[in-house]
Amino acid sequence: MKMNIKTLLNNILTTTHSFDFTGLSMNTQNLQKGDIFVALQGEKTHGRKYIQNAIEKGCVGVLIEDFDVQCSVPCIRVDGLSSHLESLAQSFYQKASNVKLIGITGTNGKTSVSLFISQLLNLSSIKNGVIGTLGLSHLNINACNTTPDIFTIYKTLEYYAKNNIEIAVIEVSSHALIQNRIAGLTFEQVIFTNLTQDHLDYHQNMEQYRAAKGKLFSDYNAQSIIVNRDDNNHPYFIEISSSNKVLTYELDDFNDISASENGFVCNLNNFVFELPLIGKFNLSNMLAAYASLMSLGISDESIIPKLTKLKSPDGRMEKIEDNDIWIDYAHTPDALLNALETIKFHCPQSKLRVIFGCGGDRDKDKRAKMGKIASELADSIILTNDNPRSENPENITNDILEGINSEIDVQIIHDRGAAIDTAIKTLGEDECLLIAGKGHETTQTIGKKVSIFNDKKAVLNALI
Repeated sequence: MKMNIKTLLNNILTTTHSFDFTGLSMNTQNLQKGDIFVALQGEKTHGRKYIQNAIEKGCVGVLIEDFDVQCSVPCIRVDGLSSHLESLAQSFYQKASNVKLIGITGTNGKTSVSLFISQLLNLSSIKNGVIGTLGLSHLNINACNTTPDIFTIYKTLEYYAKNNIEIAVIEVSSHALIQNRIAGLTFEQVIFTNLTQDHLDYHQNMEQYRAAKGKLFSDYNAQSIIVNRDDNNHPYFIEISSSNKVLTYELDDFNDISASENGFVCNLNNFVFELPLIGKFNLSNMLAAYASLMSLGISDESIIPKLTKLKSPDGRMEKIEDNDIWIDYAHTPDALLNALETIKFHCPQSKLRVIFGCGGDRDKDKRAKMGKIASELADSIILTNDNPRSENPENITNDILEGINSEIDVQIIHDRGAAIDTAIKTLGEDECLLIAGKGHETTQTIGKKVSIFNDKKAVLNALI
């Protein structure tokens, strides 16, 4: 699709420039030839620093806020540009609104729930796509954030609409809600999974964090809402919602649950089936996905047999084949607690070793809490780097150590690859291992350097 710049800016300003473009982008990593580059102030840098890079990649024009810039393509100053992003996205990506949207928010579980919903929709022959932590399905775009920028979202939905994809399942982070990355979208349903400590470096306190999550329920007029009754915050999300259709779920919805070798044997609404997922949190995630399809009008008889075919996403309690080694994205106190308890539940006779760290330039308050949890549930600990960014790794591990019981065996190996190699090479026959924090991620950020690194590849190399 092509549009002239005069048409795009028709309701914003009058411009003397006249040229056609084929897309909008505020991220040069995703920019394609023919796009307009929208240069805005980010959290750390201004987009004007990337204008030359955008031109080299083929942008045909630049929209910029607050600056007059000379460059080799038309550069148009738009005062208050950041307030017009929704209008720009809706003007160009006009078919994006044709896709039904399911939005999921919560501290933990967003990725698993979104993938479970997608799997169940696929098994029900309903074409769908997922936008979230693991990237944008059907497009060659890796999402740097849980929820990408507004133009990437609208572009993806436009692609879905043109390819007859009926439903998009979107992970919606608190950052995305505050930064209006989903502005102008209308949701068929929204889901709340849980609320535990995370991102307090950004939101300052739990009240502001909850209020940010709540915007998905109060501001987007969802047709139905689904909330987790096992979380004490669930009345808040019901109260602020304008929807008349409320579905809830909790673990007590099961008539019975028992552990099996591969997961759980479940009795739900008098249907007995095996769920091939470990961890009670996955029972909760499954119930959220089940409620989502129920809200779409699909029957028990159709949904429940499909639950036996669910698969965990990469890096979420992912077991390394033929080894008692698990990789999990757990990077919050609650997620680490759940991961450790899960392994102890399914491997009660084994000792448990855990490798983890905490991110730099992020919420420092959770570090000692995660150390305390690890020392109470694991038999030994290796502390290592998990994206220290600009912080000194030693300062991060010292913060974690403040919560660790001094009697437990603790090693500090800042090189994450070396930590994983050491753990596997010294793992006893009666031990199992959890590698927590990075899950599916493929990079490690130390200072300003971003290096290729993936926990699973490091494990497989160590096992050779």
